[in-house]
Amino acid sequence: MPAYGRQQPIRSGWAQKRWHIHFRSARMNTMTTHREHTVGFLGLGNMGQAIAGRLVAAGYDVVVWNRSPEAADELVAAGARRATDAREALAAQISFSMLADDAAAEAVLSETNLAGGVEGRIHVNMASISAAAADRIQAVAESAGVGYVSCPVLGRPNVAAEGKLNLLVAGAPEHCDAVAPYLAHCGVKQWRFGDTPRQANAVKVAMNFTILHALQAMAESITLVEAHGVDASDFIELMSNSLFGGAVYAGYGSMIAERRYSPPGFRMPLGLKDLGLAEELAAEQSVELPTAPILRDRFERALADPELAELDWSAVAEVTRRR
Repeated sequence: MPAYGRQQPIRSGWAQKRWHIHFRSARMNTMTTHREHTVGFLGLGNMGQAIAGRLVAAGYDVVVWNRSPEAADELVAAGARRATDAREALAAQISFSMLADDAAAEAVLSETNLAGGVEGRIHVNMASISAAAADRIQAVAESAGVGYVSCPVLGRPNVAAEGKLNLLVAGAPEHCDAVAPYLAHCGVKQWRFGDTPRQANAVKVAMNFTILHALQAMAESITLVEAHGVDASDFIELMSNSLFGGAVYAGYGSMIAERRYSPPGFRMPLGLKDLGLAEELAAEQSVELPTAPILRDRFERALADPELAELDWSAVAEVTRRR
């Protein structure tokens, strides 16, 4: 069996030296401008911490919450305030969440937690959830008098920490306009996809479905050239510098070529989750996805393999590579 090499960690205790330098300079420039604005942020995994950190660095008064309270420790040390519960974070005029999946999002963004707070609140859900879940959460939010915006993101945690995400936005125009200045600290571009929040979620599902295909395409192509004595890294260098430029082929391609799957930036089970979201979205409109069963087989095999299950989702390529 090949040894799966380790990448450089995405962060060292999350607040790496480079981030601290950026944080100090950003706060000196902005805290007098934004400190009077309280922002809530819920869900502090790798991506949530990175995005919340951008808002803290921008000088906002950020109230943070996570199911596991210790996840907020470094943000609190950097200037955020710890919420006692989810309801406190959601009481802010503008709040954001980055929760793991449909179940987590619906449990936290509940009628009870959204009740109360100031008038005219807006919640921005940045998680990769199903379009159907977005509909349900929107209905709950609106019944509580809260505007709801979907804003799933494109990019890994290190990209989020640099404020270089692509942000997929949908919701009532006045709500999207209101949150745009906050999102400007988190990404390089805000892509608007309609007045209904679920539209942004549909776009994110389709984008991730495309990435799944790219991972499998690279797995097959690398396996093909390796079988004929061609070095995988040379092949990926050609691919990413000629016909297939961009973050997916260059980034994941080199990871696959070099078998650099740990620590995971995006875990294997989340890849299968995203495939399921695409299958559900397709079923809503009776859209056929002929390649979905193949991708499902690859991910199910990877998750059944203890050597692959805990690695980055790009390690799904090894299922094909082990010919």
